[in-house]
Amino acid sequence: MKAMVLAAGMGTRLRPLTDHCPKALVEVGGRTLLEITLTRLRSLGIREVIINVHHFSSMILDYLNANNSFGLRVEISREEVLLDTGGGLKKAAWFFLEGVERKDEPFLLHNVDVISTIDIKAVAEQHEANRALATLAVQERKTSRYLLFDEQSRFCGRRIMREQKDEVVCASGELQALAFTGIHIISPRLLTLMKEDGAFSIIDLYLRLVGEGENIRGFRVDNDYWRDLGKLDQVQQAAQDYQKRLFP
Repeated sequence: MKAMVLAAGMGTRLRPLTDHCPKALVEVGGRTLLEITLTRLRSLGIREVIINVHHFSSMILDYLNANNSFGLRVEISREEVLLDTGGGLKKAAWFFLEGVERKDEPFLLHNVDVISTIDIKAVAEQHEANRALATLAVQERKTSRYLLFDEQSRFCGRRIMREQKDEVVCASGELQALAFTGIHIISPRLLTLMKEDGAFSIIDLYLRLVGEGENIRGFRVDNDYWRDLGKLDQVQQAAQDYQKRLFP
């Protein structure tokens, strides 16, 4: 399995830590977020990774070179203008489509500012069993951005909190609102279905595809450790979690 690590964001909520370095190089427990992510991917047997970069991109390249890319084949996708998750993935699509013998192999999409003990192999196995186009690791917790799933874990829409309404794009019964973890397993066929150009949200892409009848699923990871590190207090909490050995 190949992977893409999303590391192009400005990390504005992490200032002043990101005033002079990219968020991927912010440290938790003496290790950068990028090191934590890449070493975890390597432990899963992943050997080929593409990383999108923008803010202080040269620092990330120098860091990878100095650490021999942590024993991985690492490609870089430079974004002169931030493309959001969907646009960033589309720009990097060549990486997942190269090699005819692997054209049907799902890949992992992972935010660099997420730390977790989520069983990614289990997510991938369920993805294959469901013959899904994409599978999103989700949890029951509070968030400002909920995704909606039916009783069969099919992705059906999202909750727009500021407008206090649900956007549902497929026929469904009772829906459950769950929080997304920033970890996806995706089949390469999705890359051929991207009509959008420039910067665009991958959730908007998923909503369009589900509305057209595609099979996108959720996979519950309620019992796994997960933490987003988009804010200073979250980084500080993760450092305490690391001391408690809540994640490796």
